[in-house]
Amino acid sequence: MGRFFSAVTRKVSPLQLVLILLVLGGAVWYISGTLKPASTTQWAYVEIGTVGAVYDGDALIVRNESPYYADGVTNINYIAEEGAWVEENKGQVVCEVFSSGFSTKEISALQGYRENIRDYEITLINDETTYDASLTRVEADVLARASEARSIIFGTAGNLSNQEALLKTAISERQKYIKGKYGSDQRLQRLLEDEQQQMQRIQSWTKQVAPTRKGIVSFYTDGYELGLSFSTYDTFTPADVRRMIGGALPENTTVSRGKTCVFRIIMSEDEWYMLMLVDDKNWNPNKGDTFNLLLEDDDEPETLATIEDVNRSDGELLLKLSVKGDVRKIMYMRTCRAHLSSTIQTLKVPSRAIYEQNGMRGVVVEKYYGDEPFFIPVTIEREEDNYVYIVAVTDDQLQEGMVVRLF
Repeated sequence: MGRFFSAVTRKVSPLQLVLILLVLGGAVWYISGTLKPASTTQWAYVEIGTVGAVYDGDALIVRNESPYYADGVTNINYIAEEGAWVEENKGQVVCEVFSSGFSTKEISALQGYRENIRDYEITLINDETTYDASLTRVEADVLARASEARSIIFGTAGNLSNQEALLKTAISERQKYIKGKYGSDQRLQRLLEDEQQQMQRIQSWTKQVAPTRKGIVSFYTDGYELGLSFSTYDTFTPADVRRMIGGALPENTTVSRGKTCVFRIIMSEDEWYMLMLVDDKNWNPNKGDTFNLLLEDDDEPETLATIEDVNRSDGELLLKLSVKGDVRKIMYMRTCRAHLSSTIQTLKVPSRAIYEQNGMRGVVVEKYYGDEPFFIPVTIEREEDNYVYIVAVTDDQLQEGMVVRLF
């Protein structure tokens, strides 16, 4: 053989020899690749996987609030501050309600008496010939408080409610000083008596309203308070919620003719409910699952929301959620977009393990029941890096360590 190869090489040029070796090498590579047995891996283990999930939807806010209605209301004088904490049987007054016999002309008459008092007081002060330091002080205090309130109205940082209270106090102190200073002036006393008589006349049509509950008072209402409450929120269907989000009042909202909603009291400070129509209709949430809740255009930290019930009908997926968080941030909200998010533990399998049967996607588990493979439907949460993150449609049917067939 050695002599033969030596003889052949003597008759073949170096270039021809190189070409022959290349051809032989290619043939060896092709034959080895063709005859090499294919991968025999046709199964895989079910593994634990972790995936973050976000679900969006339209939401309806439900607060634990009680509205107060009154008959024949023609005017309301608000006394408690908006958002203040009030309690029944504490001597507090929320507002004054004027009955149907009251006319706004009475207020105009009272204003006329007070303008006469103001004009005459100005005349008395202008007729003064000696400097009064105390009068100068109380008048300067009123002007300063009024200027501060004006600045806040036009954009300066500050609390307008607090500033209003300070201005009222300054005006009261000024009026008290002037009444004392000119207490012997008969004309001023007659004007003050006219004002007092008109105030008593107005009071005859006025009813002072005390708090009916313990909680946060608000004078802003939207008509949902009677029909949408902690006692009724779990009775609504997805279709009901969709209508209410669209602006329709709850069907069981009935207010007697002639009644006016004067105020509402929110009894729960740190708990409220939310009815959420989820965009992803294929999601399979479970009662008791907890999520981070973020409301649309809300800069506050996320709060915790727990699924109390799941209702799938009318082509909608409705979640009834209890929320732990400050009710003040949703005091004036009824509808919004909401976002639920969480990091959930799932199972994962290679993408090749997903098999479709009768329109359902799932995995085929080897020797799950007896000696035959068994198909288990799953919900796919996410797919990435050739793996699929799944949750079995039926709880506890699929577990870590099971063997699934690859396709």
